[in-house]
Amino acid sequence: MLDESLLDAPEALAGADRRGLLRGAAEAGARVRTAARHAAEAGVATLRPDGRPRAVLIAGPGAAAGCVADLLGTLAGAGCPVIRLAPTGVAPAAGALRWELPGWAGSVDLLLVATPDGSEPGLALLVEQAYRRGCSVVAVAPGSTPVTEAVDGAHGLFLPMATAPYEQDEPVGSAPGVLWALLTPLLALLDRTGLLTAPPEALQKVADRLDHVAERCGPAIATYSNPAKTLAVELAEALPVIWTEGHSAGPTGRRFAAAIAELAGRPGLTAELPEALTFHSTLLAGALAAGADPDDFFRDRVEEAQALHARVVLLRDRPAGGLTAAPAARELALGHDTAISELEPEEGSELETLAELIAVTDFAAVYLALASTA
Repeated sequence: MLDESLLDAPEALAGADRRGLLRGAAEAGARVRTAARHAAEAGVATLRPDGRPRAVLIAGPGAAAGCVADLLGTLAGAGCPVIRLAPTGVAPAAGALRWELPGWAGSVDLLLVATPDGSEPGLALLVEQAYRRGCSVVAVAPGSTPVTEAVDGAHGLFLPMATAPYEQDEPVGSAPGVLWALLTPLLALLDRTGLLTAPPEALQKVADRLDHVAERCGPAIATYSNPAKTLAVELAEALPVIWTEGHSAGPTGRRFAAAIAELAGRPGLTAELPEALTFHSTLLAGALAAGADPDDFFRDRVEEAQALHARVVLLRDRPAGGLTAAPAARELALGHDTAISELEPEEGSELETLAELIAVTDFAAVYLALASTA
């Protein structure tokens, strides 16, 4: 259940937020500015790459690295394959993960390591393997860690992660601050390689858009005028069925599902329109549809647990060619008595609209986590 009264009690929310999640969401814009400054100080702005890499390989632990790879792959488009290297097993150290380069990886490829920890022995071994293969290596991680030492030994580029003093020793992978601390330096780097467009002025606009969302969605803003709190309330007793439309909305939806799973312990399903209309049509016609239980209206809301019903969350960016499947999505959901929530960003560049969608859904995931009760 969700304690809705907690959402409109900022001091109580702060007391429940032992992991600093709300502060991380509110300071996302500041984290982007700090990370961009660190990247500039590390020499990213002066890089003169000899053409684009054949492939960009991304490795790192948990949801944060997966989201970074997903976002960079979307932004790079068809210009260069961006491939996430998932852990392939256990490393020599007890409980540690192992990563392996593809057999074809070599001197024309770029390995990016993104980790909020930096102590993973498997990543240090991966950097050494990349050095032997001749791959270029860049890492975003906290300073003075085994990963940074391995990058230095491999003559790679280390980009210091913009950390915050209040963060716990083991950062939560889906925490808002962690995502932007890892993503921003890599945006600046890949801008220099020509794989995507993210010059310093564009990153500044991203930071400004994140600040704007923090003003709209912060804990001091009442639920009735706060889109993130409203979404959290709407998903309190629902199974989120996240449908996305637009080039950059896809990774945002997958990020939202990962965030509510890691932060709030809730499942979520994702699909992109228009395929979502086929993928989830049977689901909405089944037991999860709000109209599936004719006795639900007469259910004792106090004595009996409320049945779990699906709720569609439609995340929309600007669809290609101006064509949209949103009307069909609304018709399908409402035709099965399934409620629908919609989020659409204000006008701006692709990076700005992507940042807004991520920020609002991050706030919603945090509110869902903090106000949920057993």
